[in-house]
Amino acid sequence: MTGTLYVIGTGPGGPLQMTPEASDAVSKSTDFLGYGPYLDRLSLRPDQNRIASDNREELDRAQAALVRAAAGGTVCVVSGGDPGVFAMAAAVCEAIDNGPQEWRAIDLVILPGVTAMLAVAARIGAPLGHDFCAISLSDNLKPWDVITRRLELVAEAGLVIALYNPISKARPWQLGAAFDILRAHLPAETPVIFGRAAGRPDERMLVMPLGEADAGKADMATCVIIGSPQTRIVERPGKADLVYTPRFISGEKR
Repeated sequence: MTGTLYVIGTGPGGPLQMTPEASDAVSKSTDFLGYGPYLDRLSLRPDQNRIASDNREELDRAQAALVRAAAGGTVCVVSGGDPGVFAMAAAVCEAIDNGPQEWRAIDLVILPGVTAMLAVAARIGAPLGHDFCAISLSDNLKPWDVITRRLELVAEAGLVIALYNPISKARPWQLGAAFDILRAHLPAETPVIFGRAAGRPDERMLVMPLGEADAGKADMATCVIIGSPQTRIVERPGKADLVYTPRFISGEKR
């Protein structure tokens, strides 16, 4: 006997940013495993079981969910944003890869969601309108020197960069260090977007040039987007500025 394991994302915050497909999975599931604040975004029925755990217990959470699904349950692992972007889908796949054979027989359904960089980009204009990448500044799962090398390479390549997990109490210095690295490769006027809690009541969007970018403007609820040398700011009288990266760059056909 085997069950079903859904892996969903709640979106970046606002309830309207959770997809209908994910909501349907929630209605079908009996057991929900996730970080407490993400589970808080769900309106669960009395017959549905909520199992919260710390945000750094991803693999343990994935294994616990697989055990329940293997026993025949309809289980839902809950992430914020999109479950495949620095979230629980990779942990579930890793657990299956290294777990017992019976876990490979589970019906696994990973549903796409709205990740933070998409919500922030939509709020501010279209900074991801050309080639871009996403990098997590957390060095919990990879060395800091790998992060710095990647920052150097993508800046040299002219990609727009979305930074996840930019800062925390345990890592208060890393975002400032990342800005220093990028300043060596990008113009000082390159726009930097601090998008905090996109879609939530405490949402805050701030744009400043890389030369003046202040790491203190970010926290763990912030997604930071650094433009490319082609990224532009469009001033609009009486309205918020637009930040966008053109669909073409010098040397490309329009």
